[in-house]
Amino acid sequence: MSELLHVEQSISGKSWRMREPDPQMVADIVRVHQTSEILAKCLVGRGITLETTQAYLHPTFREQFPNPSDFADMDVAVDLILAAVQDKTPITVFADYDVDGATSSAQLRRWLRQLGLEAGIYVPDRITEGYGPTIPAFSRIADAGAKIVITVDCGAVSHEAITAAKQMGLCVIVLDHHLMGAGPMPPADALVNPNRHDDTSGCGYLAAAGLVFILLAALNRKARELGLFANITEPNLLELAELAALGTVCDVASLSAFNRVVVAQGLKTMTHLQNPGLKALADIAETEPPFSTYHAGFVFGPRINAGGRIGKSDLGARLLASDDPSECAQIASELDRLNIQRKDIEKSVQQQAEQMAEAQGSTDPVLVVAGHGWHPGVIGIVAGRLKDKYNRPTVVIALGEDGLGAGSGRSVSGVNLGDAFAQAVAAGILQKGGGHAMAGGLTLAAGQVDAFRAFLIETIGAASLAAGQVKRLRIDAVAGLHGAGLELAKQLARAEPFGMGNPEPVLAFTNVHIGYADELKGGHIRCQLETDVGDASLAAICFRAGDRGLRDILLERSGRACHIAGKLRVDRWKGREKVSFQIEDVALA
Repeated sequence: MSELLHVEQSISGKSWRMREPDPQMVADIVRVHQTSEILAKCLVGRGITLETTQAYLHPTFREQFPNPSDFADMDVAVDLILAAVQDKTPITVFADYDVDGATSSAQLRRWLRQLGLEAGIYVPDRITEGYGPTIPAFSRIADAGAKIVITVDCGAVSHEAITAAKQMGLCVIVLDHHLMGAGPMPPADALVNPNRHDDTSGCGYLAAAGLVFILLAALNRKARELGLFANITEPNLLELAELAALGTVCDVASLSAFNRVVVAQGLKTMTHLQNPGLKALADIAETEPPFSTYHAGFVFGPRINAGGRIGKSDLGARLLASDDPSECAQIASELDRLNIQRKDIEKSVQQQAEQMAEAQGSTDPVLVVAGHGWHPGVIGIVAGRLKDKYNRPTVVIALGEDGLGAGSGRSVSGVNLGDAFAQAVAAGILQKGGGHAMAGGLTLAAGQVDAFRAFLIETIGAASLAAGQVKRLRIDAVAGLHGAGLELAKQLARAEPFGMGNPEPVLAFTNVHIGYADELKGGHIRCQLETDVGDASLAAICFRAGDRGLRDILLERSGRACHIAGKLRVDRWKGREKVSFQIEDVALA
């Protein structure tokens, strides 16, 4: 990448770098696939070739669905579940309290319901029980009459709890995607995890929701062979793809390979709002289809998460599995109320955490902050905010009155935080810890915070420094305001879905002026971009402008020419379409 417009340091402190796609490849894609030149540049800049463009722009299950039998223990899990269906054996689904857990459990329970088996649901309380299976939880499940427990989005490292569950006579099936070490595995009857050391599926990028979706395909296939659909309708997996997509997006899984297909197809299904729970959420949020990864990650996701963060942990799972519109409306209303409350709590914790971060200075390559009275339900969000602001792996720890701390971390690209947490457990610094490359959770003794900080600096400090020495903004193309219309925005939208692993295209407009600017509630800035002669303009918005360091320059309106980088989008509302531009960064011309 080359330096763009000599922007070595923008207003937010970034160095702009232009992607340099192969001109011949760009020309070939334009010619063969009838794309705009700017879209072709974006595709080539993401490693898409002439041969892979068709599959990228038109992802399908038929072409890219993994073979379920390639997953270790998948066929074993299928046989156990189908035997339970045939024998009407009581099943309880044990789910994590986040969106990935809620969507995974809802898919599984909906499939079982169509086969005539109503499974129970157990979601542990984040504060009183913590993450993952525990012996008391399994004991309660067994006492309630369940014979089979299927854990989703958890359980892969729950040795003690699963050992106890087996002694209670429970059959345990684990469906998880979190990182596992090379040591002995829990004694589950089946443990399906693309990240177990002996799995050869090559699908370690999956979220739990995507893994469950593949399991359901395997269940359909085997049930068809057994003739179980002779007298009932075979479950339509496309109707469940919206839940798999929602979990994949909200777990920030890479939108590449099969994940891209799941999300692309799932968003199409979501548009029909067949799931009563999602329809209730859309109504309460006053949003309407078509839906994108934005709606999944920032409209539906936070509300579903709110129950597990500061309310009743099973609300999201119950909402997405329910077929009762009245119940869904009631739960959606409660989740919306909790989400508003969550924002207030989050703001307070973030302010305190930022003060601690500033007091620590900017020398540590890994940021670890801890505080008493912080709500464990918001520390993950705060960790993400601080990670974005300081451009380094961040761990936020809520210290409790019991002498323990519950922590959540978020990482930067190139630094595997989940693996570092697992190493800290092996070193005896953490009581529990794990996750995946970009995020993880932990439990530790309050007196171990400093030791943990030192351990992370020693373990991933060098990688963090290498990843974050320079804050860079990658620019896909330079555009002019005259051509930044609805047609270009629709062309760029052909590369959706956007997210982790498939970043949304970033365009730069050079030598533009701020025509007017207004500050909105929440610290957002709405403004108008204009050419120097005023013959073209574009409406724009900058979210959380103060956090980005862009508030003053946008409100100043001094008439100075600026280079402005951001994302061009199609804004749809009540059947109308218009172009919008989300500002990511500003540099003085």
